[in-house]
This record gives sequence, C-alpha cells and structure tokens, in this order.
Amino acid sequence: MTVLTKLPQNAHVLRRFIQHPSLRFIVPLLIMALAFLVLNQMSRDINLADVKADARAYPFSVLAVSFGAMCISYLALSLYDVIILRDVSNVHVPLAVKMMTGIAGMAVSNMLGFSWLTGGAIRYRVYAAFGVDISAVARLIATSWVAFFFGLLILMGGLMALYPNGLGDILPLSGPLEILIGFSILIAATAYFIWTAKVRRVVGVGAFSLNLPLARDGLQMTMISIVDMAASAITLYVLMPPDLAQNFVVFFVVFVAAVGLGILSHSPGGLGVFEATVVVAMGATGRSDVLTALMMYRVIYTVLPFLLVVIGLVLAWLIANKKIATEASKTVFRAITPVVPLLAAAMATLSGSVLLISGNLPSDPGRLSFLSDILPLTLVETSHLLASISGVMLLIVARGLYRRMFRAWLLAITLLATGIALSLLKGFDWEEALTMAVSFVVLWVFRKAFYRAEVAGGLRLNLRWILSVTLLVGVISWIGFFAYRNVEYTDALWWEFAWKGDASRFLRATLAVAVILAAMILNALLSKQSTRLKHEPIPDVVRRLTATATTAQAGISLSGDKRFIVTQDQRAYIAYADTGHTLVSKGDPVGDKDACATAIWQLRELADKMGRRCAFYSISERFLPNYLDLGLQVLKIGEVARVNLGSFSLDGPRRKDWRYARARLVRDGYEFVVLKSKDHTPEILAELNVVSDAWLLHKNSEEKGFSLGWFHPDYVSNFDIAALRNVETGNIIAFANLLQAGDKSEISLDLMRYDPTGPNLAMDALFAEMMIWGQDQGFEWFSLGAAPLSGFENHRLAPTWHRLGSFLYEHGELFYHFEGLRSFKEKFDPEWSPEYLASSGSFDAARVLYEVSLLVSRGVKGMKKH
Repeated sequence: MTVLTKLPQNAHVLRRFIQHPSLRFIVPLLIMALAFLVLNQMSRDINLADVKADARAYPFSVLAVSFGAMCISYLALSLYDVIILRDVSNVHVPLAVKMMTGIAGMAVSNMLGFSWLTGGAIRYRVYAAFGVDISAVARLIATSWVAFFFGLLILMGGLMALYPNGLGDILPLSGPLEILIGFSILIAATAYFIWTAKVRRVVGVGAFSLNLPLARDGLQMTMISIVDMAASAITLYVLMPPDLAQNFVVFFVVFVAAVGLGILSHSPGGLGVFEATVVVAMGATGRSDVLTALMMYRVIYTVLPFLLVVIGLVLAWLIANKKIATEASKTVFRAITPVVPLLAAAMATLSGSVLLISGNLPSDPGRLSFLSDILPLTLVETSHLLASISGVMLLIVARGLYRRMFRAWLLAITLLATGIALSLLKGFDWEEALTMAVSFVVLWVFRKAFYRAEVAGGLRLNLRWILSVTLLVGVISWIGFFAYRNVEYTDALWWEFAWKGDASRFLRATLAVAVILAAMILNALLSKQSTRLKHEPIPDVVRRLTATATTAQAGISLSGDKRFIVTQDQRAYIAYADTGHTLVSKGDPVGDKDACATAIWQLRELADKMGRRCAFYSISERFLPNYLDLGLQVLKIGEVARVNLGSFSLDGPRRKDWRYARARLVRDGYEFVVLKSKDHTPEILAELNVVSDAWLLHKNSEEKGFSLGWFHPDYVSNFDIAALRNVETGNIIAFANLLQAGDKSEISLDLMRYDPTGPNLAMDALFAEMMIWGQDQGFEWFSLGAAPLSGFENHRLAPTWHRLGSFLYEHGELFYHFEGLRSFKEKFDPEWSPEYLASSGSFDAARVLYEVSLLVSRGVKGMKKH
C-alpha cells in the first residue's frame, strides 16, 4: 500500500518560492550586478590606452598556442556526439554531421548564452532532420553534461593527488589532506568504472532516470571531457601574465569556478561574470594585462570559432544549393538547415554588440579630423546615436531570426545596411562597417530559411531573451563607463556637441539604448505573448462534406469555434483551433482519403509558417501513417466506446432498467420524438434553451467548446434533436442532438441535457429510445464518445506515458471522473477502440493536452468547473 503524506505548509511555500519564474530572472541579474560592481572596483586604475598597449604586446607564438588549444577544445567537444549518439539512437547520422553539430552548438551557445538551451536546440534540430527521436537527443545532452562534470571531477582529483599544495593558496587545505581528497576522488571514479564495466546501470531521482554508459564509452567521454576542459583552460592560461600563471592547479580551480558562475548567470558566454570571477580570485585588481588577457580569450575562444563556423556553413550552404544536387550535398543541406536560424540570431547579436561597443568607445581622432572636413557635426552626432539604436534593435531582432520569421530577416537586413552607412558616417569605422557587411552577406545567403509570417508577437522578447539581452547591454555599457572613467561627470555633458565630445555621445546613446530596451521589455511583459487566430464562419463546403462524412463526430466541426483548412479541390477539410502556441485539429480530416492526407500536410505547413507547433487531437487509427510521416509522435489518450446496433436489444436481464425506464415514462405521459433540423423553429429552440440552462445551473457548469458542442441556435440547428416531451403539454424534459454519419455507418450524440425537475429516469429512457431509433434508421454503430486515459497499460515495462495515464485514471477523481465515465459506458456492452494524440513528442504532449483543456473549458476559469 502506498501512503501519501502531506508536506508541511512551509515546505509548499518554500517550493513555490524557489520555482517562481521571477526568481529565475532575479538571481542571474543579481549575479550580473555583483559582477559589474566587482569589475568596476577592480579596474579603477586601468585605462583604455593600457589595455590597447597590452593587446599589441602579445607575441605571435603565444596567440598561436592559445588558438591551438582552442581548436583542441572544440575538437574534443565534437566527439561527445560521436560517442553518445551511437549509444542512445540506432539512427545513422554521418560522422561529419555529428562533429559539425557539436562544434556549431558550442560556438553559437557561447555567442548567444543559455548553453543548455541553444546547444540543445541545435542538436535537436539537426538530429531530428535525420530522424533521431527527441528523447534520444535529451539523453544525449544529459549524458554529455554528466560526462563533462565527471571528467572535470577526475581532472581535479588528479591535480590534487599529483600536485599537492596547489589549492592551499585559496582554500584552507593542507598538503596531506589535499592528496587524500585527490586520491579519494580517483578511487571513487575507478570504482564507478568497475561498476559499469559489463552491465548498463540506471540511476534516477524521482521520475527522472538516466542510463549510464558502459565503462568503455564512459572512459572515452571522460578523456574527452578532460581534454576539453584542460584545452579551454590553457587557451586563457597562456595569455595570462607570467607572475599569475605559475600554479596551473590554482588557475584551473579559478577557471572552473568562473565558467560555472558564467553558466548560472545566463549571460552570453558568461560575459562579465567570468571576467569578474577571474580578476577577484587571481588577485588581479587594477591590472590592465589581466583584463587584456580576458579580452583576448573572448576573441579567441568565442568570436573566432563562431566566425569559422559561419564561414564553413555559408560555403556548405552554397554548395548544397547548387542546381545539380548530389547525395552528399543533400546530406549537407539537411544538416545545415536546422542550424541556420540559430546562426543568424548569433550573427545579429554579434553585429548589434559591435555597433554598441563602437558607440561606447572613443572615436579615432585622425578619422574624425578627416570627417570634419567633409561632413557637418550634426550628421556625425546623429549617425552615432542611430548606430547605437540600430545595435540594440539587432539584439532584439535576433529572436525573430531564431524563429525563422521573414519580417525579422527583412528588418535585420535593413538594420545591417543602415549600420554599414552609419559606421562610416559616425567615425569612418570601416572595421565595424565590414562586420555589418559580412553579416549582411550571411543573412542574404540564408534568406530562403526565413519564411515564417507570424500574425503578431514574433519580435516580442520572452523572459529568457530579455534576460540575455539585458545582461549583454549591461556589459557593453560598462565598457563605455570604463573607457570614460577619467572624464568628470557634469550635467553639461548631455548637451555638449563637439568633434571631441565622445563622452557626451556615449551618454546620449546609452540613454537612447536604455529607453528602447525598456520599452521593448515593458511591451513584452504587459502584452500577450501571441495573437491567436480567431474562429471563422463555416464554409459551405465544410457543411457539404460533413453531411456526407463517414464518422458522426465530424458534426463537432460545426460548433462555430474553429478554423478550417480546405483542400484546393474541395474534397476534404480539417477543423482546427489556434491556442497561441499550437495549431491543433479536432479529430481526423473529413472527406476523400487522399485529399485528407493533403489537408494534414497543409495544417503542418501552416503551423510551420506561423512558427507554431502542430498537433492532431482525438484521432483514430485511420491516418496514423500520415501523422508519422509528418515526424510526429503518436500517444494514446483514451478509448472510444461504440455499440453495435446490429446486435443491440433491450431484451435480457441486463437491460431491465432501460425497459422499466421506457415503460414508466410512457405511463407518466411522455413520448419520444425526433425533431428534424429543417423543422426547428425559434420557439422550439427557445424551449430547448430553457432545458439547457436549467441543466447547466444544476450541474454548476458552463458551456464547453472545441471537442464538445455548446448550446447555441446556430449550432443546434444543424442537427436532428432526440427529445422526451409531455404528451399533454408538449413540454420537453430532455433532449440530445444527434450526430449522424452520411453513410449511416455511425450515429452519436453531443449535447445531452435534461430538466432537473423532471422524472429521474429520463436519461435512461432517452438513451434506450435513441439506440432503438438509430437501429430502425439503419445505422450500424452508436458512438458513446471517448473515455479519457482509458485502456492504458500499468505494466512496469509499459511506456512512462501509459503508466502515468493509468495512475491518473485510477487516482485522478479530484480532476475528472475518469473511471466513473468508463463504468457508465460499460453498461452498454460497447466495443472499445483507441483514440490518439499526434504531437511533436512526449515533451510536447502534456502542453498540448493542457492547451486543449483550455480550449474545451474556454479558459482557465472553465477548467475549475467539472
């Protein structure tokens, strides 16, 4: 027996506090603010001229070693996917594609930030193009992170055991204790490899589990992790001043701590936080050479790999788009296409950052002198301000590029073209103009990848993007304040317009950037995240196809709360609704089978064009191959009960209650009638409405939608109505609208309502009468509708979705009467058939079902009533 204990109230409060979305926003901001404060204090005695001089003083050999270490690090990163993917998926992915994905994922992640998100997105998009399941990609990412931290731990243990006294400078550890800890780590790692030598182990916490790799693969990934971390640390280590690069153990510990805090901050590549941690931990306050080393490390480890990836992918894209397509070029195209949006977003981020940094630093006096001879000061001042505005707009537009939006691409192209001109006009900054031109060419080459035309909200920032952009702008602004720290602040600076007024131009540009960014953030926080497509009038072709449909449930399409995709030949349609995130259909398409397959693809294409998910809810087995062809995963969500009217009878002991209900209502003066849709008068509809309202009030319920009909004259008028009415008064006491298949293969019902003050046996009698009537009319089946989560397996080897559904079915009375609904329908001795949901994957299924429940309940308020 399972005993459920109630957590203390304070535990729930603490959990809600920790999981609150605002906390995920505030903590990184606090870390970033602290980093700014530390950097500002630690660099008080540094000026920009010293940094430039230190950068020029680097010998070529040092830069070459740093570059080589970076290459080794990225090469090691590319091998993670090569080893792990063969273990988590049987799908063949070319070796070059796996290595490219690993390198591109890290390069773009360092540029955009959120390494766990952007790197994972690249992996999923690329591997999904080759047919790899999203769950396999999730396992790949989880395993790579485990391998990373495990290799890091072993590397630390080895350094502590073989090079003691290294940590004694920063931690209260004696030499013998450091050796003991180091060997303990190594012994534990050895025990782990022995434990996983021959048997694949599984570890888990709660509902989450992870298949551990065998020792052979684990050793390979550990070595890769060690090489990666050591090489990335060496990339910076060789750039550090000699007096601070004497103890590699201490440096490595500091490096690891800086990387960890940078990841936690969500700043792009840990920008600002990483630098502050290194400066503080290494005791490098006021040293321009350390700040220069950190700057050079950013260029070598972040900017250069990203630019190399961009160049490589652009060349590969051009080759793959040749008119004569080889098999190799097709493979390249499949691998590159999913990466393009992330790459474009990173290019926009880089270009925007370049414009902002350029606007925050002093202009070259010689170039300004040249411009002063040919341009008016007003044009230069205006160009400087507009260049900074263009920079922050590129950071904002980057999200639209990430989502493949055509409007974002068009705006980015415009901003980049403007940035080229403004860079030349504001200070003849040809380097910045060249950067804009390269970005322009890259986006132009990739223009075919941006085809989505979302209705609204495409350029609106979400919380993660707000955080990343805010932190990036904060770091860049700090660079400006650092550059002008020796300029005494006065109010007059705001109004100083002069050829040597760099500080004044910086202040005005920073204010403009802050205002625009604040406006965009407020717009994102105060307005809706997306605009939903509204329902549309029901086309005549939909009514015609519904009347001839082979399933009774097609009648729900006439509820008036849906949109429709109709094939060009008007032989099929699919009814769907827009949740704001997903285009979800209700049931299978209706019409000719071949045309239905076309309609399915049309909905998928529309969702892709709008940047929405695509899902098909409450579908049968008829079109499962088509849904699988879309790359969707199919999950069972319940079972549909249908009664075979060919063998149905009220005879026998199990039907005595229905026979009694029929006879009793006849004795009490009631009769069963079917009111034809063509005969519905306003008076009849008004009487039905009175019964419906009374039933809703009695049930403390509200009208539903999407997969359920609702009482509205426009909807009810489409159907014949089965009713019980008093013979003498003509008053209706119960009714149901009849959904009828055009080929008489099936009949069903949607609304079934009664007067609470009427006879208690009215519903039993109405059910019996409807089935007999359907039998007399020649219908083959009577559909009782679906029983959600019914028919799920609870075996320990069953899929997680089935075990979860089985648990909710048995214990979810608080939310819905799952088991009671099936028990009620079992009284009719039905035959059960499965009902499915087709969506992007297991991770999306829960969200889609939640969104469907909102559609059915007409919002969160309606969900509370059941």
